[in-house]
Amino acid sequence: MNKITAALLAQFEAIVGTTNIFTDKERIEKYGKDETENLIYLPEVVVTPNTTEQISALLKICNENLIPVTPRGAGTGLTGGALPHLGGLVISMEKFNHILEIDERNLQVTTEPGVITEVLQNEVKAKGLFYPPDPASKGSCFIGGNISENSGGPKAVKYGVVKDYVLNLEVVLPNGEIIWTGSNVLKNATGYNITQLIVGSEGTLGIVTKIVLKLIPHPKFDLLMLAPFNSLEKASEAVSAIFSAGITPSAMELMEIDAIKLACKMLDSSAVNLTNDLAAHLIIEVDGNNLEVLMSEMESIAEVLSNFEVGELYFADDAQQKNELWKIRRKANEAAVKAGFTIEEDTVVPRAELPKLIKGVKELGAKNGFKVVCYGHAGDGNLHIRINHPTIKKSFESDEMKSILTALFQLVKTLGGTISGEHGIGLIQKSYMPVMFEPITLDLMKGIKKTFDPNNILNPGKIF
Repeated sequence: MNKITAALLAQFEAIVGTTNIFTDKERIEKYGKDETENLIYLPEVVVTPNTTEQISALLKICNENLIPVTPRGAGTGLTGGALPHLGGLVISMEKFNHILEIDERNLQVTTEPGVITEVLQNEVKAKGLFYPPDPASKGSCFIGGNISENSGGPKAVKYGVVKDYVLNLEVVLPNGEIIWTGSNVLKNATGYNITQLIVGSEGTLGIVTKIVLKLIPHPKFDLLMLAPFNSLEKASEAVSAIFSAGITPSAMELMEIDAIKLACKMLDSSAVNLTNDLAAHLIIEVDGNNLEVLMSEMESIAEVLSNFEVGELYFADDAQQKNELWKIRRKANEAAVKAGFTIEEDTVVPRAELPKLIKGVKELGAKNGFKVVCYGHAGDGNLHIRINHPTIKKSFESDEMKSILTALFQLVKTLGGTISGEHGIGLIQKSYMPVMFEPITLDLMKGIKKTFDPNNILNPGKIF
């Protein structure tokens, strides 16, 4: 990899203009960090282009001169995928912030990647349509970043994740060529599925500049229940039982009591009645178009929960109460970080194995002298594990923490799970890929990367 010279800087400026290129320390520091632990790596140059053609021209120059390029969305990532750890050029997608078309006849939306997820959701909702993926950072994260990480969120349990809604992508390849990956159709058996290869590739194969998403009609009603438990394991056991009873909630979130307390304290909220005997809560939502059916489903869920030592159930009566409970869940991550739980893992196992995972996590914490708090998307087995170690505040390049996390991921693999459900591998998880995959599988992945990016300029050093 090479450094950016004055001559190259002049070429970049000619492409994007003087107001869209930055080299001052104050500005580039902003683009040298995201939400990953306490890591910062300064790029040499930051550009904020606003056309596909500008990105194409930039990548052609960088590919020819072996300049590392880091694509960046909103900077809400948790695995360092947008950190320019090799310096070089950061291409920020913040000015690609337009929704281009909402096609109500075909239930599709075409958008640029710099649109905030919640903004897109609200725009399509105004037309009676629904884009379900809703990561906790939906109020600030970009759709493009969601594509890069194949994001999920609470609604994934019923509606699926980002990959289930992406129909077609405009992508600039590392050599500057521009392609569309597929077609704007619901069925496509024409060649390899390049669209789905780009989804979840963490900006290592190309830079997405336009996105075509499938939409569905927005459900008319939703009901929300908060279920308290005196046992974390009983709460996790109840999750699988609800599905076995033939009910598919639109969301089912698990929050350990410490996570709720931290979030409530940060928000100064009294929405949840916290008593000393509680260990966890489940937030359970059902949605649809028939209110009577939904009420019947809630009654059935309550009946299932009664077999797992559940406490008094709380039903949110109106939109304000529902929003308050969701706000607590979405703030759990931020509140945990502020309280010293600076290391996060994003494990996922088959939902019936959640009790074993939680038990193993707690045993690992007790054995190694750290505190741990758990929360996450219990309905699809995705558990976010926050670690507060007395001396280790970041996992990256810590031998002691690497040993601990290797043990955790080996447990996850034994349970039939994997090491990331929605946050990706990025920079800080790449050393654990051999825990999950045999060498031949990793070689296949590296071969794909080499085909797309033979000079290894695009987000180099991520995933592998």
